Amino acid sequence: MDIVAHNRTAWNGYARSGESEWTLPVPPEVIGKARKGDWSVILTPNKAVPADWFGEIRGCDLLALASGGGQQVPVLAAAGAKVTSFDNSDEQLARDRLVAERDGLDLATVQGDMADLSVFADDSFDRVFNPASTVFVPDLEPVWRECRRVLRPGGRLMTGAMNPAFFMFDHDDLDKGGPMLVRYPLPFSDLDHNPQARIDQGEALEFSHSLDAQIGGLIRAGFRIIGFYEDDWSDEATPLNRYMPTSFAILAEAV
Repeated sequence: MDIVAHNRTAWNGYARSGESEWTLPVPPEVIGKARKGDWSVILTPNKAVPADWFGEIRGCDLLALASGGGQQVPVLAAAGAKVTSFDNSDEQLARDRLVAERDGLDLATVQGDMADLSVFADDSFDRVFNPASTVFVPDLEPVWRECRRVLRPGGRLMTGAMNPAFFMFDHDDLDKGGPMLVRYPLPFSDLDHNPQARIDQGEALEFSHSLDAQIGGLIRAGFRIIGFYEDDWSDEATPLNRYMPTSFAILAEAV
């Protein structure tokens, strides 16, 4: 099946319904504060990205990769970056444009597959900002290669990721109060476990990635790891939150 097309349709649905917190545009006051230098963004559910991960943001060419929704993208633009938002979902990009038009921000939006950044020339960006969205692609290698290609030497990639262990459990069962039992081998793919049910319900297909793919893959693509942190979620989002960090963020430098 065409995973990219299916996940585009799924995220368009999430955005239209407004049921996902990741599709709700920030209010004008957040943009106003960002213009004055008071801002933060997230790669994972809760922790703010350390300011020193960005370095000097004013005037830098920044690719916001798979981070549409009117949240992180307009904040980064208001903080002074020259932002291009690249996302698979038309509706998520529309939310970036909504905030930009509402608050007079200058940013570009481009629709496409995060594993194919061929619309951009080599060495186009100083920063790539990628919140935890790689769970929606089956193979990370082309994503990392493309990020390295479009980054200038010394440029930085900031990416969030789900802890692979998160995918060993049946979260539909956990949400119903079921036992916390290891059920799935890793790496996990929705294509291996009743994908038709998710497709019929309009849910995006997800994929776990090994630490080798997430960290080793960055190194193989031409990055060095210079920053890392873990993050929790909430007990409402998943019972696993009581037992382990469910996500992490990586700062990688193009060499």
